[in-house]
Amino acid sequence: MKLRMRQAIAHALADEMRQDARVIIMGEDIAAAGGPFKTSEGLLEEFGPNRVRDTPISEMGFLGAAVGAAATGLRPVVEIMFVEFLGVALDQLVTEAAKFRYLSGGAYGAPLVVRASVGSGLGFGAQHSQTLETWLYATPGLKLVVPSGARTAYGLVRAAIRDENPVAVFEPRVLYAEREEVVLGESGIIPIGTGEILNKGNDVTIVGLGQTVGTALAATQSTTWTADVIDLRSLIPWDREMVCESVARTGRLVLVEESPFSGGWGTEIASYVASECFSELKAPVLRITCPDVPVPYPPHLEKRFLPSSEYVREQIDVLVSTNKRDQPWWVKGGYLS
Repeated sequence: MKLRMRQAIAHALADEMRQDARVIIMGEDIAAAGGPFKTSEGLLEEFGPNRVRDTPISEMGFLGAAVGAAATGLRPVVEIMFVEFLGVALDQLVTEAAKFRYLSGGAYGAPLVVRASVGSGLGFGAQHSQTLETWLYATPGLKLVVPSGARTAYGLVRAAIRDENPVAVFEPRVLYAEREEVVLGESGIIPIGTGEILNKGNDVTIVGLGQTVGTALAATQSTTWTADVIDLRSLIPWDREMVCESVARTGRLVLVEESPFSGGWGTEIASYVASECFSELKAPVLRITCPDVPVPYPPHLEKRFLPSSEYVREQIDVLVSTNKRDQPWWVKGGYLS
């Protein structure tokens, strides 16, 4: 079935709610309005207001309520309209939910899902366009997944709801309207912690996450080199075995990130691969990222801010031909050091 990503998410929520009466959803405008991005459209009509709950504009309040509900047997799915709004409720997720199982010796868990729209490309400006994976990166007890389209959104959301741990699902909102073939039902569920090789090649391994997966695939067109393109899908935990096996064969690793260069999600993967696969590497690990500036609002600047497929291709051309890392565009242009 061909679905938009927002429709695939609604299908995933509905399928889990039909199978498990403990699943409830909560968030701002998710009931009567069907969600600010229509990711819960039709759920109120089918499941009623006890299981599909509009909340006040208080992320700390309703995420805290979800943590308590999870600890007492329900499986809440909380929607955060923009990932930045998670900041006012971060304590409930990283200090409470993530620690319940550890602090109780396994007696209590917090099997909840926090869904949030993330990312740039739609002109929402500096305060509503970040990805912020690194807010959760150093929090043991949490899992984090990022879909790259409708198919992975369906599979990852269903897997997240079934997981016994708190799971964050960061959804690139620029992809909500994009259509893709989706396998519904049990066979469409994607195990957390697994990546997927979308393209096979010999010269370089390219790893993308979220909307950069499409960028990476587009960058492989009309080139003199061929690449393994990996959709990471799950960031916490990430598929170390898949990435390292690919790098051992290609000898080069490129990480395409929609995050600032400093502290972006690729730093952990680059460090791990550089230490574990050092003897197989032919070139330095290359991270292709955004510059260390807020996401700009003007369309032409926002477009420049994000790595484009052309820019990714140019950076990899240099890496493959010289086995050296090229400088990012903002350094070569003298904009930032």
